[in-house]
Amino acid sequence: MSQARPVPSAAPRTVVLLIGILLVAANLRAPITGLAPVLGMIQDAFALSTAHAGLLTTLPLLAFALVSPVAPWLARRFGLARALFAALVLLAAGVVLRSAGPAWSLFVGTAVIGAGIAVGNVLLPALLKRDFPTRIASVTGAYALAMGAAAAVASATVFPLASGFGLGWSGALLAMLVLPVVAMLLWSPQLGERAAVAQPGGGAPAASPIWRHPLAWQVTLFMGLNSFIYYVMIGWLPAILASRGYSAAEAGSLHGLMQLASAVPGLVLGPLIQRLHDQRRVALATSLLVAGALLGLQWLPQLAGLWVACFGFGTGACIILALMFMGLRTENPRQAAALSGMAQCVGYLLAAFGPPLIGGLRDRSQDWTLALTVCLALSLAMAAVGMLAGRNRRIRSASTAAGTPAAG
Repeated sequence: MSQARPVPSAAPRTVVLLIGILLVAANLRAPITGLAPVLGMIQDAFALSTAHAGLLTTLPLLAFALVSPVAPWLARRFGLARALFAALVLLAAGVVLRSAGPAWSLFVGTAVIGAGIAVGNVLLPALLKRDFPTRIASVTGAYALAMGAAAAVASATVFPLASGFGLGWSGALLAMLVLPVVAMLLWSPQLGERAAVAQPGGGAPAASPIWRHPLAWQVTLFMGLNSFIYYVMIGWLPAILASRGYSAAEAGSLHGLMQLASAVPGLVLGPLIQRLHDQRRVALATSLLVAGALLGLQWLPQLAGLWVACFGFGTGACIILALMFMGLRTENPRQAAALSGMAQCVGYLLAAFGPPLIGGLRDRSQDWTLALTVCLALSLAMAAVGMLAGRNRRIRSASTAAGTPAAG
């Protein structure tokens, strides 16, 4: 009599999947934030104006906005795992192209990197909804921590690589190729897994267009307002600090502190959210923390280290909350991908216009006070929207919504 073969445990596959998610996440910010420390070198190498140099920071955000709505279709057509692998391939190609030499490849490569990041940004929340439906908060916190930590390491190491090791800006940026290559190697086991986001667990019920749901707009505006404020400070914090008497070196260090602080909520927010009935108080508290930091930069700039850390923590927590909402406010992975695409399209479109608009306000007033006041007002609006998005509700699919009003 033949002996039955033991069924292999799913635990090793889950561990490999989780490691793969963290490595994919490590690619979703570092290739962009790593550009800022060597932007001056790039300007000198190509004799770029300030406007053209600014385009290098705006291009990825525009790519996020344009490509995000396409990502759910890619997942439906090719499957989540394959679409995420394609995002890593795009990222790797963009990193190589950005460092190839000519000015045109610098801009095209930067845009390609943005396209790859956009696909990963949109589809990771859908993957979590499919494979970790009961641990969305904790896994989102872990991958947000990986994303922020990789960005901080990239920002801290790219200039020493470029100058101290003689690699120049192109060699230092090319060194980031290790991130997508390692992620591709660890993600490749997932390519044989379930194919489509459209058919989780035997098929998800069709949903009405995500844009019609008030709850979807609440999540979208929460993410969009946070992205606007965050990227304004990414672009203008050194100039704001310089206007308050800080040296360029001090401003650069505080800029790095802000990015490092934005990764910290990934350690604490996941376990906290798991224990709460809804996320209203967390959304309110983190939004008000951002508002308080902006107020502090205006009235007590001598404590800039404290305010920058609070700002980084608050905006980092808000982006993690927004990513969690993609899974917590939807009923299936297909819906999560659609909400993620909508929120990130609108959110990053707002973010792309944030730095030039706020910079224009500063030029008109010849001071940063009005610009910071506008960001303060937007952070208070974010608190109000976050209270709505944080309610324990879901966007209803066509089948569950029959005879029941949609969540709003």
